[in-house]
Amino acid sequence: MSKRTERRGIHVDQSELLCKKGCGYYGNAGWQGLCSKCWREEYQRARQKQIQEDWALAEKLQREEEAAYVSIHSSSQTQPPQSHSQPSLATFSKFEEKKTNEKTRKVTTVKKFFSPSSRTAPKKVPLENENEKEKLHGRRESHGETLLRDLKGIFTQPWEMGSSTEALVSKLRESHEGKTPSPSITRRSSIETDRASRDFGEFLKTLKPGREILKQSCLFIDSMGNKKDLGAEELSECVQDFYQNMSDRLMSHFKGSSDKVDRVMDQVEKYIMTRLYKSVFCPETSDDEKKDLSTQHRIRALHWVTIQMLCVPVDEEIPEVSDGVVKAITDIIEMDSKRVPRDKLACITSCSKHIFNAIRVTKNEPASADDFLPTLIYIVLKANPPRLQSNIQYITRFCNPSRLMTGEDGYYFTNLCCAVAFIEKLDAQSLNLSTEDFECYMSGQASPRRQDDPAWPQTGSCINPALSQIHQNLSVLSNLEKRQQQVIEGAQSLQTELAEWQNNVAREVQEILERYPLEIKPRASAIDAENVENDRLPPPIQPEVFAG
Repeated sequence: MSKRTERRGIHVDQSELLCKKGCGYYGNAGWQGLCSKCWREEYQRARQKQIQEDWALAEKLQREEEAAYVSIHSSSQTQPPQSHSQPSLATFSKFEEKKTNEKTRKVTTVKKFFSPSSRTAPKKVPLENENEKEKLHGRRESHGETLLRDLKGIFTQPWEMGSSTEALVSKLRESHEGKTPSPSITRRSSIETDRASRDFGEFLKTLKPGREILKQSCLFIDSMGNKKDLGAEELSECVQDFYQNMSDRLMSHFKGSSDKVDRVMDQVEKYIMTRLYKSVFCPETSDDEKKDLSTQHRIRALHWVTIQMLCVPVDEEIPEVSDGVVKAITDIIEMDSKRVPRDKLACITSCSKHIFNAIRVTKNEPASADDFLPTLIYIVLKANPPRLQSNIQYITRFCNPSRLMTGEDGYYFTNLCCAVAFIEKLDAQSLNLSTEDFECYMSGQASPRRQDDPAWPQTGSCINPALSQIHQNLSVLSNLEKRQQQVIEGAQSLQTELAEWQNNVAREVQEILERYPLEIKPRASAIDAENVENDRLPPPIQPEVFAG
């Protein structure tokens, strides 16, 4: 990944996103820079070589053990019956211990590849004649014979899409009769599983080979229930083999119509991966969880990275741009809630489109790839998506490979892988900082936003609008606090003045009362109060009315 020092940005050539084999498809960091097709070819070539080496090792061990047993058995016949038991057992035990030490490393690899077959019923070792049968009768099965039995069981009875329906049905019947039901079958179906099964059944009703597709999908899901001990790469190989076989059969049925095949394969992927999600997402045999925690801690430690450090051409002061950034963060966080790889890719694609739109609105021109990758890195740093590495690995392992090799989904997913790789390798030189400043920022001893401006944060395109709004709100609150203090002081002063005025008024009234005391005179009597002969007065004159 190259950088432009003078631009202080991140630049990636489009050729760096393509497969290292030069096939023209998009590569992936999880596949060592190869596309899914080239990676599968390399993986199968290495696996076939390993299988051949393990097979040869198993045959060699079997021959050596049989020769040792024959040698011990023949020598024991020449010794007295009373004394040959303990020495022969001791000699054979030492021989087994020696061979076990020699084969420990490669035998472990064989067990990892073929552990499901070890749970099947043991097969009889073919004997060439009765003498060998009598010779081997009564002794335990050697380790070399066990490896050969497992290898032969794998290569003579593989599960293939091209097998007959009767054979598949009989195999399904045997698995149900001879084995306990898989936890994925007995587990209570979730709402997503029920919905996926219902949608898949409705979709297959419109297809002529719908019943056969459903049967093959159910058989594959049942067979995956017995492969939980496999590693993540082996599980991925099983799913990819099923995709390839199903796609080949559909291509022959639809006579080369790739659109119809892609439409059917999308539904097959949705049904299968919804059913298998709990058993194949972040399996216990992988280190995905450890990588998730490492990436999450790394992103948390880089919380101080600003837009200007990454040279992100986005102005979050513009409402439309700010909404686009929020939607992009929401989409990449929502990726973890999806079960189907195609749905997770859709979240990545939606996030990328929001990023392109935000850049276009800010620059008033179409966005370029040099603008997109730094902005995507900035979105990932702000979002810190949950289980990011597990989701990337899940898409890489179980998505339909055609989606990752071409198209906008493959392009955006490849850029996301590049963004995560850049975050993991981010250093002082990547951000045009000194080593001392970078270490101070990473340890939390200093912040680049507070270094130069004591009035941080200022409004502008390089500052998060949410932080700018918080700063404005704090300033308003500070002003309100000062005004409130002034109002309280004024109220207290008014209360003091009112108390003093009341005291002054009371004092003045008291002084006036003291100066001019109130004198109460006796009540005056009535005019005729002394007339004691009121009863002798004539009655009052009454008006008289005369008739005219």
